[in-house]
Amino acid sequence: MKHRDRVAMALRHEAPDRPPMQISFTPEFAARLRQSLGKTGDGEHNPIGGGNPYDLEIALDEDLLLTSVGWANSYYQGNHEYVDEWGISWRPVEYTTPFGKGCYTEFCRPPLADDAAIARYRPPDPNRPELYAEAERLIRQYQSEYWIVGVTVTTIFETAWALRGMDALMTDFVVDPDRAEAVLEFPFRYHLAAAKKLVELGVDMIWVGDDVGAQHAMLLSPALWRKIFMPRWAEFFSTLKRINPEVKIAYHSDGMIEPIIPDMIEVGLDVLNPVQPASMDPAELKKKYGKSLCFWGSIDEQQTLPFGTPEDVRREVRERVQTIGKDGGLIIGPTHHVQLDTPLENFWAMVEAIRQMSGGR
Repeated sequence: MKHRDRVAMALRHEAPDRPPMQISFTPEFAARLRQSLGKTGDGEHNPIGGGNPYDLEIALDEDLLLTSVGWANSYYQGNHEYVDEWGISWRPVEYTTPFGKGCYTEFCRPPLADDAAIARYRPPDPNRPELYAEAERLIRQYQSEYWIVGVTVTTIFETAWALRGMDALMTDFVVDPDRAEAVLEFPFRYHLAAAKKLVELGVDMIWVGDDVGAQHAMLLSPALWRKIFMPRWAEFFSTLKRINPEVKIAYHSDGMIEPIIPDMIEVGLDVLNPVQPASMDPAELKKKYGKSLCFWGSIDEQQTLPFGTPEDVRREVRERVQTIGKDGGLIIGPTHHVQLDTPLENFWAMVEAIRQMSGGR
């Protein structure tokens, strides 16, 4: 079965020959994986805030290939402090694992911390042709075989809090909603323009999202989310569906966001990512929402992959396919980029278990 046909079948809530698979990883894990596969060179880097080169994704027999336009591409731009094109400052943060040292990048100085800076601010131009050259090449070269995903994650909230600062933006929501709206407009309009262009180019899916969930509760109240963000997502989704009614839309948020899942379905969501099992029960989500929603992710990156055994990993893959993936509706993979602390034995146990499963049966 072609990779793209496998994904399309699962998203029709049918059981393909095996569950479609998508795995991303940090640049440091990508280097370990490259060595494990005996591949030389750097491959074709895929800038989605991780380190996926396409040659590794293809070697793993993954089914989706991703191409990104937007602020998330500012991650992992070096092991030194830098300022991205949005004016947001980043710094490196080194960490140590049993498999070596890695380096995250985190934003550190918001350019709109000063109230007066908001009126003067000009975001980057989302209409530059060079932003879409990689997407055009990916579609041209791979769409006959693979499901192509246009990525515009960190779509509204996350970019806004990097621009303004988390404390200031959360305060604005209550004290000065107009100011908050002005900041939100910058990433919303940018990423909507980028998503429209990607749909016009012919991607099969648009992947959007913002982290609005903590481990066991939402970062802001569901009522506030509905007031501020739900109308924007309704406009975002309907705009893309008018361009191509067949395009699928996936939404990412880490953590516990179950109170707003019915709202996301109402405004047109097709696929929920990443279904973090420490925060929401995947099997219960399938029972409640599986008739109107598909799922993407569900393999635990917090405990099972880094700290479990290979058999723990295989057991979790089987459980996910037989529950949240029953009769299709699941793109399976980790709930985040695979981190440097993950043993290769666990990684390969996941990949092989997925390859050996029949899709949703």
